[in-house]
Amino acid sequence: MKWFSRARATLLASLFALALIAGAAQAATIEPLEILTRSGVHVFEVELAITDDERANGLMFRRDLPQGRGMLFDFKRDQMVAMWMKNTFVSLDMIFIRADGRIAHIAENTTPQSEAIISSRVPVRGVLEVVAGTAKKLGIQPGDKVAHRWFTGR
Repeated sequence: MKWFSRARATLLASLFALALIAGAAQAATIEPLEILTRSGVHVFEVELAITDDERANGLMFRRDLPQGRGMLFDFKRDQMVAMWMKNTFVSLDMIFIRADGRIAHIAENTTPQSEAIISSRVPVRGVLEVVAGTAKKLGIQPGDKVAHRWFTGR
C-alpha cells in the first residue's frame, strides 16, 4: 500500500510540474491581428513569440488550438525562416509574412510531430501559426495583407 501511495504522489507531482512547464511555455502577450482577404477582414487573437525561447517553444506540447487563435513569431527583419513540427501535436497552417505585411507563402495542414523542414521560401519577418484548414476556410492567400504593429503596412 505504501508503494501505491508513493507512486500516486510521484505521478501527481510529475503532472503538476508538466502543467507548470506547459503554462510557462505559453507566450505572455496576446494581441489582435487582422488579415484582409478578398472575402473580408478576419480577426485573430495571437500569442506573441518574441524571445528566442518563445520562438523555439512555439506551440509545442499544446493539445488544441481554438479557431480564431494563433501564435505570431517575430524574426525582427526579413530573413529566410525554417520551421518544423517537432513536439507539436496540432496540425497547423503556417502563414509566412513579409515586413510590409504581405503574405508571402502559406504551408497548409502541417504534419504533427514531423521534423521535416517547412521553409518560408523567401525572406519574411514573421510567421503566423493557426489551426490547420484556417487558410482554406477563410480564403487566405499569398498577397493578402496582415495588419499588426510589427508590419510596416499598418
